[in-house]
Amino acid sequence: KIMAAHGDFSVVIYQPEAEAYVESLKKFSIKEIGSMNWLTQHEYLEKLNMQAVMNARSNQDEYVKEAMVSFDKVPCVIQELLATELWKQNIFPLILKSDFKPASTIPIYLVLYHEATIANLLETILYYKESCEGCGDAALDLLDYCYRKLTELISNTEAGYYNDLQSNTTTTTTTTVAETLSSTLDELRSQEKKISFDIGVKCVSILRYLVDCMNDLPLSLMSRVLNTHNIPVLLVRLVDNPPWSRRADDGSLAKYDDGKWTPVSPAERLKLTKLEGQVWITVFTLLMNQECQQKYDINTYNKNQIIKLRAHLNEVIIDQIPAMAELQRFLEHLAMMDPPPPRNDLVLEQIPEIRENLVRENEGKWGALTKHQIKKYFNPSPTELKHYASRFTAMYNLDTIEGLIAEPPKCALCGQRAAKRCSRCQNEWYCRRECQVEHWKRHKPACNLLAETADSK
Repeated sequence: KIMAAHGDFSVVIYQPEAEAYVESLKKFSIKEIGSMNWLTQHEYLEKLNMQAVMNARSNQDEYVKEAMVSFDKVPCVIQELLATELWKQNIFPLILKSDFKPASTIPIYLVLYHEATIANLLETILYYKESCEGCGDAALDLLDYCYRKLTELISNTEAGYYNDLQSNTTTTTTTTVAETLSSTLDELRSQEKKISFDIGVKCVSILRYLVDCMNDLPLSLMSRVLNTHNIPVLLVRLVDNPPWSRRADDGSLAKYDDGKWTPVSPAERLKLTKLEGQVWITVFTLLMNQECQQKYDINTYNKNQIIKLRAHLNEVIIDQIPAMAELQRFLEHLAMMDPPPPRNDLVLEQIPEIRENLVRENEGKWGALTKHQIKKYFNPSPTELKHYASRFTAMYNLDTIEGLIAEPPKCALCGQRAAKRCSRCQNEWYCRRECQVEHWKRHKPACNLLAETADSK
């Protein structure tokens, strides 16, 4: 852990290095995803993400955000996000269906995690108005991305897809190097599920920041929010059946917030988490903003959906967010009267272009791209595997990761709180020796590789 000269806080990269990383960011084609040049950019983005989070949490100078705006790189990062999303939708399933058995899944895991890295970076920097404005026309693509991810989060929750995510699941950042080294393709499916859930949750905040800055973004953004995607009704579904709230068979409640599931005592069940607060604030903005009220078509279906919020809007929530009293009065009024028809202004609607262009460029090529990437990038030789392990351990430095996570480490076998670390690779944690012995057969190959990598430095 590096300590800054002017304060007692962790530093991954200092300001000059962060500015150099940001300036070097470029757009990669989907064909190049997984290449060594792409991996270098992934490292840059991961370090920028870690530093942005550290700066935000410690109230330090947020030089990562400032560099992203100064060098006009927010649209570039959004394109990287969309390219990775398309890779996961079109290439990752073909890899899973193939008979490919890689020596290590690290290269594939890094692509899966790349989307989460960018989503987390955007969630951190878009808190600031100047960063949202820096999206420019790419804000339309980012809005559509959030809509897709939240719709997926809702449908997967209703289908029970996330039911097997354990209540002690933390953010995907806590996946150890050794765990990834020894993962199979089938286990990557489970890791991808955790990553997708976490991305969906982050999109709540990203959506809120875009909504807050609607007046400073392309004119058609508000129309897409209100009428193309009907975001108010989407948010009602999130309030009605929150994916981040889970009740066990015994009646106990757990909520997902800040990257982890936390048990909630009966006395605090109505206490809003930061995530739930974001949803309510976004609902308030969309329904109470005068311009939104004029443009949103509150037809019979939308009205019936929106007034469902009355059942959730109680005195406890209003005590936590006093402005919700105004929303409560609006909902009571809406239930008794029909709102006026929306104002139909003649606006030339701007269409999102980034994702559409990526789809057009790669249409009909997904099978060939899969074969190319398996051969070139995802089947490393033993020498290349050591190189990957070295870069991976440096990228996810344990001391730095521990500085980002408030929770104590968990045992690699049983998931209990752990205090002992593998003395050889210094990467895997255990609560007792019996767990380490039982886990050794699985851990041994990764441990050998990590130890050899460390010895060769």
